[in-house]
Amino acid sequence: MFDGFREFDIEVENGLVIHGVIGGEGPPLLLLHGHPQTHVIWHRLAPRLAERYTVIATDLRGYGDSGKPEGDSRHLNYSKRRMALDQVAVMQALGYERFFLCGHDRGGRVAHRLALDHAERVERLMVLDIAPTLAMYEATDLAFATAYWHWFFLIQPRPLPESWIEAAPADYVTRIMGSRHAGLDPFDPQAIAEYQRCLALPGAAHGLCEDYRASRTIDLEHDRSDREAGRHLSVPLKVLWGEFGTIERCFDALAEWRAVSGAGVEGGTLPCGHYLPEEAPDAILHQLIDFMR
Repeated sequence: MFDGFREFDIEVENGLVIHGVIGGEGPPLLLLHGHPQTHVIWHRLAPRLAERYTVIATDLRGYGDSGKPEGDSRHLNYSKRRMALDQVAVMQALGYERFFLCGHDRGGRVAHRLALDHAERVERLMVLDIAPTLAMYEATDLAFATAYWHWFFLIQPRPLPESWIEAAPADYVTRIMGSRHAGLDPFDPQAIAEYQRCLALPGAAHGLCEDYRASRTIDLEHDRSDREAGRHLSVPLKVLWGEFGTIERCFDALAEWRAVSGAGVEGGTLPCGHYLPEEAPDAILHQLIDFMR
């Protein structure tokens, strides 16, 4: 699904390996995926982007073929700060000190933290179909909690959510992804099969849950600390989200991102649901190329 790309496995800390693919020529562009997926979400975009950029697409820790460390009592191992450091280490190992950055869903939250903590490394940032984590939790209401029920399921103490996912990982993938705006129709069966394979790997359900537990705990501590200190994003930011998705229904995405950014923020909706890279690859391609100049 990534013709012309090569796979890599890079150790980022204490034996933890981050898996990914790299291909193309030009300025480096790092792509980060969301839940319950892997770097494969970019399969319709990466080969075309590789005509202009050196494209790097990774599996976040806890996902895909990347390492899946055990969680700890404070969920520090899956804080977005720690997950962002993984990506900085990958880019350094590949020889890139500064790069363009785009993240969807969970990858967008890692990208947000990376651009905030390591602004000197990020040329421009694009996030897809998210509002800032703190804003989403603080504005939670019945409509949001119903649509994003998995947020509140996955943060439950171990082993409840892990045991349910491990009992039927393939079903979890299709039910989560198929419950959104367009059902399963937009997805390549090869991509679905890859997401299912990866979620069935040992430790994958735990890594996925720890990602969400961290967002409910340590990540909110970091976000509140930033707010109290007046720390804002300082890199140019573009935000895109699905016209038929939960972000559009429940949040004023541009207003929320402008509240945490000291730089320019632009963006808007695309005619799709949550999974923008697979539902609207042509629109994302044009928007990304135009913004990442």
